[in-house]
Amino acid sequence: MEIGIDKIGFYAPDLYMDMRELAVARGIEPDKFTIGIGQEKMAIAPITQDTVTLAANAALNLLDEKDKEAIDLVIFGTETGIDQSKSAAVYVHELLGLDPVARSFEIKQACYGATAGIQMAKGHVALNPDSKVLVLASDIAKYGLNSPGESTQGAGAVALVISANPKIMVLENNSAYLTSDIMDFWRPTYSDMAFVDGKFSNEQYILFFETVWKQYKAKSGLGFKDFEALCFHVPYTKMGLKALKPVLEEEGTTEDQKRMLENYQKSIQYNKIVGNIYTGSLYLSLLSLLEQKEELKEGSRIGLFSYGSGAVGEFFTGIMQPGYQTQLNTIQNTDRLSSRRKISVEEYESIFKQELPVDGSTIELDIEKDSAAICLAGMSENKRQYINKRTYGSN
Repeated sequence: MEIGIDKIGFYAPDLYMDMRELAVARGIEPDKFTIGIGQEKMAIAPITQDTVTLAANAALNLLDEKDKEAIDLVIFGTETGIDQSKSAAVYVHELLGLDPVARSFEIKQACYGATAGIQMAKGHVALNPDSKVLVLASDIAKYGLNSPGESTQGAGAVALVISANPKIMVLENNSAYLTSDIMDFWRPTYSDMAFVDGKFSNEQYILFFETVWKQYKAKSGLGFKDFEALCFHVPYTKMGLKALKPVLEEEGTTEDQKRMLENYQKSIQYNKIVGNIYTGSLYLSLLSLLEQKEELKEGSRIGLFSYGSGAVGEFFTGIMQPGYQTQLNTIQNTDRLSSRRKISVEEYESIFKQELPVDGSTIELDIEKDSAAICLAGMSENKRQYINKRTYGSN
């Protein structure tokens, strides 16, 4: 049985910060952001958007009624969840109107969470060939104003439907993975901001890629010549390149290097203007490749490197299916990203400082300023109040 990605959707908030303007405000040479780490814009989530709403909006236009009937498992990968007990998947399940006869849960391992969800989804579909699984990757990356990691923030979500006989990509079974207990990035429960050892994390990311790539080659007997492109988890868009280039220069032919580097640039176009979305970063790279590359031939093999600090890494692969373009929403995604509103540094800092009450008090938020269909409308008695404007319902 062939199992893989049948549909893929994406959502980012309708606000963004220009990285050159942020650099000037911080007294930093703008090229350090735009060239040094490869970031041009950073998506900013207003207080009316959280990881639940971002994920729900990513899936909202993706699913038809047949999907909603067939989905019996919802897996939500995030490292910025909104509740220590109730999973974000349950909220999204309700907001999307999915069949109640389903399992829904949240999974966490830094930026690796969604990949773990996809691998679990494959096993579920193998046992239940008529079912579909909705895998959600949603995060808001926040390091703090004036912090070293400020330039690698972002917000957004990717939604994927995993099924048998997928229309976009068949996921192959050969996979290589690695776990190591390290402290390169972490966020204790008492902190709203993450802690990161940037230099160490970069070193581990590169080491993990080299290790799982070697494992994969040994398992599969394949090399760069067998791939059309490799997509990476990219906390910033130069990161994947730092891992890819040394190995590519050592093992790849001139033709391999040209093809891989050209397609890498295609794969990071969305990430450049959205920023780091943690669990969704790899899959935003994949979506960028699918929508920015004019044509990927049927049967092309795409490599996917997932890395979640702490750390877990995995390299796995997929085969492009005929007519995959019909499953994409390229025009809508391009329009959404180009129609976002640029905000000033002052507006960004004001939004960053906004917080929901933590004492059980009630707050009503102005969702009319938010163009999203699904929003966080406020809080009451320690409960978040979500609204799908299309149904005028809340939970």
